[in-house]
Amino acid sequence: MIYDLSKIDIMYIPGVGPKKAEIIKAEAGIHSYRDLLYYFPYKYVDRSKLYKVREIDGTMPYIQLKGKILSFEEIGEGRRRRLVAHFSDGTGIIDLVWFQGIKFILNKLNLREEYLVFGKPAEYGGRFSIAHPDVDKSSELNLTSMGLQPNYNTTEKMKRSAITSAFIQKMQKFVFSKHTEPFQETLTQDIISKYSLVSLDEALHNIHFPESPEMLRRAQLRLKFEELFYVQLNILKYTKDRLLKFRGFVFSKIGPVFNDFYANNLPFELTGAQKRVLKEIRRDVGSGRQMNRLLQGDVGSGKTLVALMSMLMAIDNGYQACIMAPTEILATQHYETITRFLGLLPVRVELLTGSIKGKRRQSILEGVADGSVNILIGTHAVLEDTVEFLQLGMVVIDEQHRFGVAQRARLWHKNTNPPHVLVMTATPIPRTLAMTLYGDLDVSVIDELPPGRKPIKTIHQYDTKREGLYSSIRAQLEAGRQVYIVYPLITESEKIDLKNLEEGYEHIKSVFPDYNVCKVHGKMKPAEKDEEMRRFASGECHIMVATTVIEVGVNVPNASVMVIENAERFGLSQLHQLRGRVGRGAEQSFCILVTKLALSEETRRRIQIMVDTNDGFEIAEADLSIRGPGDLEGLRQSGMAFDLKIANLARDGQILQYARDAAREVLESDPEQKRPEYAVLWKELSMLKKNTVDWSSIS
Repeated sequence: MIYDLSKIDIMYIPGVGPKKAEIIKAEAGIHSYRDLLYYFPYKYVDRSKLYKVREIDGTMPYIQLKGKILSFEEIGEGRRRRLVAHFSDGTGIIDLVWFQGIKFILNKLNLREEYLVFGKPAEYGGRFSIAHPDVDKSSELNLTSMGLQPNYNTTEKMKRSAITSAFIQKMQKFVFSKHTEPFQETLTQDIISKYSLVSLDEALHNIHFPESPEMLRRAQLRLKFEELFYVQLNILKYTKDRLLKFRGFVFSKIGPVFNDFYANNLPFELTGAQKRVLKEIRRDVGSGRQMNRLLQGDVGSGKTLVALMSMLMAIDNGYQACIMAPTEILATQHYETITRFLGLLPVRVELLTGSIKGKRRQSILEGVADGSVNILIGTHAVLEDTVEFLQLGMVVIDEQHRFGVAQRARLWHKNTNPPHVLVMTATPIPRTLAMTLYGDLDVSVIDELPPGRKPIKTIHQYDTKREGLYSSIRAQLEAGRQVYIVYPLITESEKIDLKNLEEGYEHIKSVFPDYNVCKVHGKMKPAEKDEEMRRFASGECHIMVATTVIEVGVNVPNASVMVIENAERFGLSQLHQLRGRVGRGAEQSFCILVTKLALSEETRRRIQIMVDTNDGFEIAEADLSIRGPGDLEGLRQSGMAFDLKIANLARDGQILQYARDAAREVLESDPEQKRPEYAVLWKELSMLKKNTVDWSSIS
């Protein structure tokens, strides 16, 4: 008989019960037998080898011994109390030590019974000991089948309730003992054969209880492939559904506004990359299908110019365009840049933010509704129901990861037919991540800087050399430039001894008494923050002391120095974003990464990458491989359909490519999802998605 494992509650597993089940559900997200089977070990320890006590030295990571407990003794009082068992295999004696659960251990273990002991040895005062070892009766543990032992992630709360890695292993064993039938296959036989995968049954058995290192590798490959396959099938299905469901507006001509702008208003010659991207957009908007394109490019690469020229294509074909930015200050900056670019061209551009009220707001809304406003630039205010377009044909979304999926969806209802969508980001996204997060978007990349821009020089400096740092800042200030100084925190943290921003602000004021210093941080009211930003942008302030709130923010071409304090506390992509705040004018700009002297190997590597390259994509790839995708900003808001349990986008790029190819083939063979041989795939996809919202028509 085959049970639906997703319907059986874990509380019925012997030893679990309602109380422990609640903790496991809350801490590990394991509710059912199926959840448990897909809770994979994070590492494996080889327990096939037995050591002798006499072979132990202080350098061994983990050892396994077979022998007997000779005696117990309790040492110390109160919180310092510990239980010591003197254990011997006949070649010597080692101490087993417990600081907690002493009563439980004394009830469980007997003198003179043969046990297998597993743990990490430590040497203290010439004696070896193992703290909190795994102890099993040797008669109950079959060593030859043990081989590689799985280790499962557990939280402190789980451990306090005796829900250890060994406890989860016992739960897994119970489920396998109850489920004697092979597990139902979730991929078709064609896919399994084509990509040389093991069956799901073999994969699940070997991921938890590997027969050999080779079978473990094959189990991991199968489960990674399956996970990535369903993520890709989901994304590609959305794309196909959208193309079938929505026709795009056809911008059939390049007209007078675009041509006039191109001939007379270009601020500089377009780079090859900008021309290539404009051709891709032109092809999309003329094709009759609705465009969904992601435009990636470093800060200062000229994305806004490409976005403007795309919007001019819409205007030439009788449509309106809209650009949406995450903050009021960024929206205002776009408004100023675009009106400056357009000069005297007959294009009406308006700015709509939360602070524009009364008659001014009414006039803008009327202009949007009657079509006389050609380009509307705004924040979330653009999404309000009072904003009604006559004919919205093109939407540009800046810094996509700062908008939730549901917010972006509302833009679709601004017209009977959805407008073309161009999503811009200055956060370079590695290829594997783009295929997963934005797999339904076509990707364009601007990988050249406009002429006249000099690459930023990045310097690593230790915080012991403040004098040199301040004299180089002073030289820049004397030359009429402005400076950013960024701190990681706003208030003192007891745990991490960081220079806090307030102290830094006062210190900088005392070091540079002849210059105006302003400060910005996340706890300030928006109006205060905007005022300080305005003072810096206008040149009233010479030094801006800030937290990372300036990461996406004002364009200040005169700012030529970015000092990042405690740079070791930042991720690579964040350092790169902050560095992009300078280098916006023609002058040579500098980014100075200030760190403490003692750095870990990984941190040193991160800082060195920043010094060596200005290439955002190289940095993003390195960031992905160092930190993994879970830490990269914006992933949680991206609408990614399921969390990855085993695949790693930093390391499994090749598997991802195969999984995407397989998903594409399935959709081409079965676009209607009606062919019986693919029923298993559509059923599994629907099961995986039942807890996620259907955002099938969202950029």
